[in-house]
Amino acid sequence: MIDGTKRVNIKHGLSVAIVLKQDQSTGLLTDGIVRDILTKSPNHPHGIKVRLMSGEVGRVKEIY
Repeated sequence: MIDGTKRVNIKHGLSVAIVLKQDQSTGLLTDGIVRDILTKSPNHPHGIKVRLMSGEVGRVKEIY
């Protein structure tokens, strides 16, 4: 499985599953397509923060 904590693995148009801020306690994942990469650092221990085409913002947990 591709690592969602490394920025180099995230590309625009990629299909991913993110965890939204309000879902962090439950771990509920939201699927979508990456529109913007919001994390500037090369990696982040909780996942790279992205904005989906739907406008939702969260950290990448899975890459399809």
